[in-house]
Amino acid sequence: MPVQSHVKEMRMRSGISAAELARQIGVSRQTVYAIEDGKFIPNTVVALKLARVLDVRVDELFSIDEPEGKASRSLTADWLGAGRPSDGQLVRLSWVHNRLIAVPASPLPAFFPAADAVIESATSKSISMATGIDLPADGKRLVLAGCDPALSLLSEPLHRSGMEILPVSCSSRRALQWLKDRKVHIAGSHLLDHKSGDYNVPVVRRLLPDRPVQIITFALWEQGLLVKRGNPKGIRDIADLARPDVTLINREKGSGSRDLLDTALRRLGIPSEQVKGYRSVAGSHLAAAYTVASGSADCCIAPQSAARCFGLEFIALAVERFDLVLSQRSLEMPATKVLLDLLNGSGFQRKLRELTGYDTSRTGHIVD
Repeated sequence: MPVQSHVKEMRMRSGISAAELARQIGVSRQTVYAIEDGKFIPNTVVALKLARVLDVRVDELFSIDEPEGKASRSLTADWLGAGRPSDGQLVRLSWVHNRLIAVPASPLPAFFPAADAVIESATSKSISMATGIDLPADGKRLVLAGCDPALSLLSEPLHRSGMEILPVSCSSRRALQWLKDRKVHIAGSHLLDHKSGDYNVPVVRRLLPDRPVQIITFALWEQGLLVKRGNPKGIRDIADLARPDVTLINREKGSGSRDLLDTALRRLGIPSEQVKGYRSVAGSHLAAAYTVASGSADCCIAPQSAARCFGLEFIALAVERFDLVLSQRSLEMPATKVLLDLLNGSGFQRKLRELTGYDTSRTGHIVD
């Protein structure tokens, strides 16, 4: 029978990095990853060492069950949402008195947001706040700026390890500028250098020439046109945006989506003034997708994950690489070490792949 590994869960709960665990039990970090992914079952000596270092029983580290990498399966559930569900729509699942219920995973806030303080006064440079909480220790909360809607998938597994992530939605260029200004720990980027054809690395070197950074791939994704189910306007490619009956919702300057659009328009010889809605800007991929879903626009450019959030159709335009750019100082933080371990784990990669449609073959890889 297959053996399921719980080593990663126990290690993250203990706050120990994979590298440190490997050192203490006398194996390589790659071996630790293989054990955590269920690809390698350790011998008795290594299993006992793991249990001693993590302060748990051996039977808490391993169990006879379905492997973590099991294939997806089909389920039948009762729908608990307004309106008719759409193919490709994201849901949360729960048993309610022996009935499986599917609840729409709405990207729009319906409840009071998580918050730490209330602003009492503000100037252009600083704010004064009232708070009744003790802030987390330095190094256990990460501020991550970027535009990928899937960055929120990092929150739950990090929280289980006693760490937190504060995702801030913004364009790639703004995220990199904030990293340069030392206002964020990590910047997410998907900016194409048109001269070299490479993503992020040349841009980062130009924007941060004197800052030692490390670039790590989050995922490869497709960007494309998002349209309503059934594609009522028959939109197929960028050329259709020049039609007078098509309305676009655009992204801000400095975003990868805006650059993709502008590059295509130049190639086709279409002036931006001919695109209805070109100057209408949404501040995030999800905001743009919601504008399409609500009927206020006919299409936008966004990744496939945004389409899935609102049950929209997706017309692929380009494959891009979304990277995380970290300062050298951020790499030493406990939360960052947990984050990097998470990116290299098959469990997170599978969830990212299945929910968003992203290519995770390079997730966690260091970009040279």
